[in-house]
Parts: sequence; structure tokens; C-alpha cells
Amino acid sequence: MPAARKCSFCGGRVEPGTGLMFVKRDGTILFFCSSKCERNHRLGRKPHKVRWTEHFRRARGK
Repeated sequence: MPAARKCSFCGGRVEPGTGLMFVKRDGTILFFCSSKCERNHRLGRKPHKVRWTEHFRRARGK
């Protein structure tokens, strides 16, 4: 059974068969749970500054 992955932007779960896998030229693999996360990554936003992400919540101790 395939394992669930973690979204590279928000830190949420990416269930098998859903989401998007993006492979950079240097071979780095990024997983996104939604197009919202993908667009925010492409815009260059930092996950620890976006309020709805898991990274923000962990950084603020919530």
C-alpha cells in the first residue's frame, strides 16, 4: 500500500492518488496537496509567513 506524503508547502497530508508531484531540474521532488499550495510556492511565498499553513502554526507554537 502506498504511503501518504507530506505537502512541501503547507505540511498537510497528500493522500495516494491525489495532489501534484513537481520535480525540479536539480532532482528535488516537491509534493503539493492542492493548486493553492502550488501557486503560493511558485509566487515565492514562505510557508512560515502564510497563516493557514502547518509551518506557520508550529513556528508560532499553536
